Amino acid sequence: MKRGRKSSAGDRVFNTFNGIFMILLIVVTLYPFLNTLAIALNNATDTTKGGIYIWPREFTWFNFQSVFAGGYVYHAFFISIARTVLSTVLNIFLTTKLAYAVSRKEYVFRKPITIVFVLTMYFNAGLIPGYFLIKNLGLINHFSVYVIPGMISAFNLIVIRTFIKGLPDSMIEAAKIDGAGEFRIFMQVIFPLCKPVLAVIGLFVAVGAWNTWFDTFLYASSKQNLSTLQYELMKLLANSMNTAQTGASSMLESINKSKGSSYSVTPQSVRAAITIVAAVPILLVYPFLQKYFVVGLNVGSVKE
Repeated sequence: MKRGRKSSAGDRVFNTFNGIFMILLIVVTLYPFLNTLAIALNNATDTTKGGIYIWPREFTWFNFQSVFAGGYVYHAFFISIARTVLSTVLNIFLTTKLAYAVSRKEYVFRKPITIVFVLTMYFNAGLIPGYFLIKNLGLINHFSVYVIPGMISAFNLIVIRTFIKGLPDSMIEAAKIDGAGEFRIFMQVIFPLCKPVLAVIGLFVAVGAWNTWFDTFLYASSKQNLSTLQYELMKLLANSMNTAQTGASSMLESINKSKGSSYSVTPQSVRAAITIVAAVPILLVYPFLQKYFVVGLNVGSVKE
């Protein structure tokens, strides 16, 4: 049996430094999340003393109980999940349909349509015209304002179109010979083959829809039943800043009194708890898409 080449001193030094660098990178990446988790699981009064790093000193669930003490958080959580799921599904399906259309050479309007969508990536009407457009469409204070404006993405369109153009034309020709129409070709041939790139696009769209709060602030802030989890997080952050300036917080005081416990909450502890609550759903979804992530990025971003 042929033995492999012995590693040289330079290889060993490189592997050592590479391993140390990767360990440091992992520590730097994970520390903020672990520190936030430790603060969320630590007694709020004890946290004010400092010295909390990656492990809680006085473990408690009280911070999370305080976050969920108001029923608005449960409803905001449901609204965030609903808008994320609907936005992701509609964006993937409709953008892929349009990408398939503009990728076909026999479609005479493919270039003008592509140019129009590309122009939207460079030019924006602005915040005020955009607000009046949403208002004239009757989407203010309506759940559809979370879904309709983002059903088509110009960047995702270009990525998916590039991926589809890299697929063999012989598969489409064979399907047409078998009598399949365009919609059947799209659903049974193109859509399944686009699974890697769609997983990547879906993750980007889902993270964006889950994390955004500004559209809620602009278009649905007057309706509490349309508030999202991230918008509630933003309000808690603003409340925490006001607390630091004034030294009092009616919201936190009401929580502490209503719980009737020896424990109490602080702006820092509430902020850490709701940050963890907002991050967990995305962390649970990502492992199921990870196997497609690298493949989709490599294949969907090359070739024109």
